[in-house]
Formats: sequence, structure tokens, C-alpha cells
Amino acid sequence: MSNNNLGSGRGGASPYDDDTSSSTSTSAGSPIPDFNASNIQLSTVAPAFGISSSAAAASGLQTRQPDYLDYDQKGRGIFSIMCTNSGISYLVGVTIGGLYGLKEGLARTPSSRWKVKLNSVLNHCGRHGSGLGNMMGASAIMYSLYEGVADSFELDAYTGPIQPPAPLFAGMMTGATYYMRAGPRVAALAGTIGLGAVGGTFALYSVL
Repeated sequence: MSNNNLGSGRGGASPYDDDTSSSTSTSAGSPIPDFNASNIQLSTVAPAFGISSSAAAASGLQTRQPDYLDYDQKGRGIFSIMCTNSGISYLVGVTIGGLYGLKEGLARTPSSRWKVKLNSVLNHCGRHGSGLGNMMGASAIMYSLYEGVADSFELDAYTGPIQPPAPLFAGMMTGATYYMRAGPRVAALAGTIGLGAVGGTFALYSVL
């Protein structure tokens, strides 16, 4: 049996095959299909996925429509702002109070033993951290509530050049409400301090 049949192309590739013959056979084959989906009508293929053609047309599958995000010109609601401000204020108060409690616990420990020091630090951190955190969280709730009330009644329309009046009103009412049980004088003083604190903050922010 002759060896001339080797590499004829019928039994597989061979180093004796001609390169031109292989390229010719490849080019003579079927063309690669085009998978461009731009000409596909979605309303036509929608029934294959369990969607009726009318529903596809109603939902805008036939034509591509831009997606718009819901935008509220008034911004977030009062309760959303109140929860955010109270949470942030509480965390800040707990952190500051905890650091102060750590300092006081190490300074006022009655003994140099490790367990006594640890107990003193935990007691002072819990006392000062929770106290300052609760105070700042409650103040943030009242401030957000008063600010939302001022915005809802459009207080800026009656104050003229004093803009924005809502934070100033909220700071004054928060201080007065927080110290209301101490008497009218203390409440008025606390309201004045709150008004000055908010006004000073806005003045510093405008300068910077």
C-alpha cells in the first residue's frame, strides 16, 4: 500500500498538505451569521417570554424611551431629615462623651489594679457617652422638627433680608424647649444661645 495517500486532507492535517487548499476550503464554506440585534422587534419576540404584544406595546418595549428619576423639588421629608440628623448627632455625642469618659475613668480610678481601672473606665464612658448622646439626639430631633415646620409655613416670605430664617428659628426654639422646665428665664437664655450658635455657624460658613 502506497504512502502517497498520507496527507490527502481526508484523514486529518498533514505537513504535506498545501496551505492554499486549506484556505480555499475555508473561504468556500458558509459565511458567519450576523448576530446584530438592532433589527429585532421586541414586540415580536415578547410572546416567547410570556408577554403579550399589547402589554409589550403598553410598556414601551417597541421603542426605547429614556428613564427619568423621580425628583422632588422640596427635597427630603421632615421625618427623613429628622432621623438622619438624630442618628448622626447621637453617634457624635456618644463618641465625644465616651472619649471624655475614658479620660475621667483613668484619672479617677481608685486603684491601680487592671480590673478596677477597667471598671472605672466603663462606668465613666457609659455615663458620659449615653448622657451626651441622648442630649444631642433629642436636640437634633427638635431642631429638625422646628426647621421643617418653618419651611412648611414658608417663614422666609415674612423675614425680609434675614435669610434663611428656618435654621435660626429652629435653633432658638430648640434651646427654649430643651430648658423649658427650668423656668422662663433659663428657657429664654437657652433660646438666645441656640439662636446665636446657629447664626454664628452660618456666618462662619459664609465667610469660608
